[in-house]
Amino acid sequence: MDIPYTVTVRPDTGLYNGKLGVWLFLASEVMLFGALFTAYLFMRLGADEGMWPQHVQNVAIGFTNTCLLICSSITMVYAWVALKERNLAKYRAFLFATICFGIGFLGLKGYEYHDKYMHWGFFVKPEAIDKYRPELQKVDAFINWCPTQGADGAYEIRGHLHEKDLAKGLFTIVPDKNFHPISFGGTPKAEEKGSGNEEETVTVSQADLIRPAGNLLPAYGTYYAIYFTVTGLHALHIIGGVTVMLYFLGPGSRMYRRNPEQLSNRMEVTGIFWHFVDLVWITVFPIIYLT
Repeated sequence: MDIPYTVTVRPDTGLYNGKLGVWLFLASEVMLFGALFTAYLFMRLGADEGMWPQHVQNVAIGFTNTCLLICSSITMVYAWVALKERNLAKYRAFLFATICFGIGFLGLKGYEYHDKYMHWGFFVKPEAIDKYRPELQKVDAFINWCPTQGADGAYEIRGHLHEKDLAKGLFTIVPDKNFHPISFGGTPKAEEKGSGNEEETVTVSQADLIRPAGNLLPAYGTYYAIYFTVTGLHALHIIGGVTVMLYFLGPGSRMYRRNPEQLSNRMEVTGIFWHFVDLVWITVFPIIYLT
């Protein structure tokens, strides 16, 4: 049995089934991401002055990922146009390029996540900071006073994890350089980076902390919970889009011999979804990376 309106448009909507379905689906997606962005903005604007992380992300990676997705939208359109022109070879070439851009985006995002996992944050008790201050100042390390941490406040230090001894509660890190106050505001002067010199290490004891040391993961604080929720959900959409494109590059492309117009319609629907995912990232980039 043939399903009506898979190629021809419906008389009541002027759309074929696939396009109507994807627009209804994207309406729910707008509500999902709109709720997340609104929640982020309310929390960001409601935070006390100087008490919200600013300029903590790697802007170069975020900008590169933005460029990758913009380029992928262009190649997606060219892939659809190639189907309209009945040029299967060109279609496959442009669709393959789109997939590569998507995989490149995921690779950079994986690198970012790994960097967060390898970075640790420590909230040192005020009475214990003098024990570490000479070593930290010697390597020009980042030290940040956090009045909201603990009953009497705490000093935050961060760094790339060099090694750890959980039995003794010791963490050896390559401290982040003192470019700017990472967690609680300030004017940025450079990206957040460790010194890169594995000889410049500082060992921190768990006993001197007001709470357990932690990776820069969701449990570390509200900001990172939001960061991983928004970017992780977006990455899942990228994975879904790439999976669909891989299908249409491989076994799904056999539809071209049977009904090329139906395949072009399916690629158009896939492209609409992909453009929406790109647009979401163009919104994520300024509010997460540039603020």
